[in-house]
Amino acid sequence: MDLGTNKKSVSVNYPIYAHKLSKMVSKKKNNVGILICGSGLGMSMAANRHKKIRAALCYSIKNAKLSRLHNDANVITLGERLTNKSLAMKCVNTFLKTDFEGGRHLKRVKRI
Repeated sequence: MDLGTNKKSVSVNYPIYAHKLSKMVSKKKNNVGILICGSGLGMSMAANRHKKIRAALCYSIKNAKLSRLHNDANVITLGERLTNKSLAMKCVNTFLKTDFEGGRHLKRVKRI
């Protein structure tokens, strides 16, 4: 489901979209979301203000995988100005295909 702005050249108030997505993702356990802004930082900060949201700013395939594997991240954020399209797509694919490992990581995730 695309909750985006659909405005390519107009500056938008990105926290509105981070909050909208976070509310949708937090409704169901297996929901995941993708947020993109200039750096990915603002979206990550806004999303992480919500209970049940673990948004991870990803800039490599390895940290996209670890964000799911060890932290059970349910939102990936990407920086459009900092990540080329090819790498962004690889990060998203890795994020979506990786399951939470659980085990020793579960105790830590519960503390988040």
